[in-house]
Amino acid sequence: MKTYQTDQIKNTLVCGNPKSGKTTLVEAMLFEGKVIDRRGAIENKNTVSDYNEIEHENENSVFSTVTYAEWADYKINVIDTPGLDDFSGGLVMALRPADSAIVVINGQNGVEIGTEIQGRHLESHGKPVMLVVNQLDHDKTNFEKVIESLKQSYGSKAVIVQYPVATGEGFDSIIDLVKMKMYKYTGDGGKAQVSDIPADQADRAEELRNELIEAAAENDESLMEIFFDKGTLDQEEILKGIRTGVKSRNTFPVLCASAKKNMGVDRILEFISEAAPGPHETAPAMTTDGKEIKCDSKAPVSVFVFKTSMEQHIGEINFFRVMSGEITEGMDLVNSSSSAKERFSQLLVVAGKTRHKAAKLSAGDIGATVKLKNTKANHTLGAPGNSVEFEPIVYPEPKYRTAIKAKSESDDEKLGEALARMHEEDPTIVIEYSKELKQIIVHGQGEYHLNILKWHLDNIFKIETEFITPKIPYRETITKTAQSTYRHKKQSGGAGQFGEVHMVIEPYAENIPDPVKYKVNGKEINVTVRGKEEHKLPWGGMLIYYNCIVGGSIDNRFMPAILKGIMEKMEEGPLTGSYARDIRVSVYDGKMHPVDSNEISFKLAGRNAFREAFKNAGPRILEPIYNVEVMVPSERMGDVMSDLQGRRAMIEGMTSEKGFEKIKARVPLAEMAKYSTALSSLTNGRATYTMNFSKYEAVPGDLQEKLLKAYEEEQEEE
Repeated sequence: MKTYQTDQIKNTLVCGNPKSGKTTLVEAMLFEGKVIDRRGAIENKNTVSDYNEIEHENENSVFSTVTYAEWADYKINVIDTPGLDDFSGGLVMALRPADSAIVVINGQNGVEIGTEIQGRHLESHGKPVMLVVNQLDHDKTNFEKVIESLKQSYGSKAVIVQYPVATGEGFDSIIDLVKMKMYKYTGDGGKAQVSDIPADQADRAEELRNELIEAAAENDESLMEIFFDKGTLDQEEILKGIRTGVKSRNTFPVLCASAKKNMGVDRILEFISEAAPGPHETAPAMTTDGKEIKCDSKAPVSVFVFKTSMEQHIGEINFFRVMSGEITEGMDLVNSSSSAKERFSQLLVVAGKTRHKAAKLSAGDIGATVKLKNTKANHTLGAPGNSVEFEPIVYPEPKYRTAIKAKSESDDEKLGEALARMHEEDPTIVIEYSKELKQIIVHGQGEYHLNILKWHLDNIFKIETEFITPKIPYRETITKTAQSTYRHKKQSGGAGQFGEVHMVIEPYAENIPDPVKYKVNGKEINVTVRGKEEHKLPWGGMLIYYNCIVGGSIDNRFMPAILKGIMEKMEEGPLTGSYARDIRVSVYDGKMHPVDSNEISFKLAGRNAFREAFKNAGPRILEPIYNVEVMVPSERMGDVMSDLQGRRAMIEGMTSEKGFEKIKARVPLAEMAKYSTALSSLTNGRATYTMNFSKYEAVPGDLQEKLLKAYEEEQEEE
């Protein structure tokens, strides 16, 4: 395949709401770009992008797919991304190698929730956007209403570059306001017949062209001076203004198409080559140590791997963007993450499952390779001596969780390996092996997302699995001071066991002074701190352990054993078996036997003394609270608010944003089960939310009683 130079490369992603026609548009782009000689169709299960079995079954994109087209001496790398928010990881992944985005708008519906959600991702990453109104051949298309919705979402930045002469069954012609020509297509689409604008369209075209000229002039001071001087701009000047506006996100050009009939697609490819920024025109990439790396083919080689996938008969494939320099087949690079040397034995240019060999790829280009040993997504590779590491892709926080187990215990090991592989392919699937809950917890972006994971386990990995209700990682703590004494004594033939421990426990808080005196049940206990250990607990919170033994009542060599017994009980709290936290323990007295005392005796005495004191220290169960932000259409806010309040939510604020209300709340994790499904049902799929851990708070008294009772019943059953 021809080697394209950096200034001949365009990298764009295609996104949009489900059923907007993204994959069909990409298929037509590949056909017009001479990569395929026949267009597939989603219903025929033969498109380049959706080539996985699960995508054929569901008739929508599940994974982002790397493809390309060749047009007018440009290589246009195109990444087709999923439309469903459950698979938003595919869009976030594609944002790294792409320098611009094509947002596909359904001509019947205008801007939809998926468009809005994806628009927020594009905005947060500063990606230039081109808007393509698709399905103009559908009889329910209303171009004027679509433009209204675009203006509501994007304001005056949404600028018409093309408009259809007619929509519905009669759609076959587009007026292009840059070229000031009409593009007319035959029934098979493809290459248009270009002609002058008909007289009955002249006034409308002139009016819209003037709006386009004004928008283009506003992007460049020199163009503004020309505009004020001449009152207009020529074609090259308009394109210059559009290019500047697209790059700065001050202009969102509106283009027209019927992807299904391959109408308007040739002009979209031409417009990308003319107006979309190339990799050398975008901001330099940032390394983890704050350095900027420009996209320069003459610089030392650096490569960023943005996607890893496993394919039958091939194995692991790594997709990468050349960040700087030029990479050739057989080149050795060093992985900055593992310091391992990797040989790029094959360079591949990818169009879905079709791969062509390439001899060389220049800075800015996208390719793939196989058989790398120690390289995964988010890894950087560089030329020997050029150690750089690019900032990793940051994926959305999980919003849905469930527990999973293999139906057959013999499959447990295979399940672990399969889950690890699925996480590599889709980092928004997060696997947690919870020792605390004794469950494998799978986190994802929604119920559908994890159902797709289960499909892969059942059908691809051949592991029968089941989802079960995940337990909640509660915590246990205390609210007041308590004292206990416990004697462990055991005699059975030979050497006996003896250990007696006196302790006081109290709640831990930052910056409180070390204890001197306790008053418990009307009795004063004076202590002298001989030793202090601070333990930051792996599950959060603190344990402060004081050695207050005077007079040698317990030998110092037994103090670690007492701590070990306490820690064992903190790992399986006295109330519900959950982790305990934020406690100070003072061991101030005890007894030992010259023969029968040993470490096991004091470990058991310490554990049981702690358990008894805990139950008398105003014990409380704590639950995890999450910060939740919900973006909801204004007309649905009441329903969503009522639902949140039914989930024990604490509403913290509301703001408006582009016709949506943003609700901020703190909600217990226990109440968020299947929230993504409930929210979708309440809002017809038009709302979305994010959630992240905030802190632990005490559960209400009635809920604590229920949890205690449930734990007691569980213990009795065991």
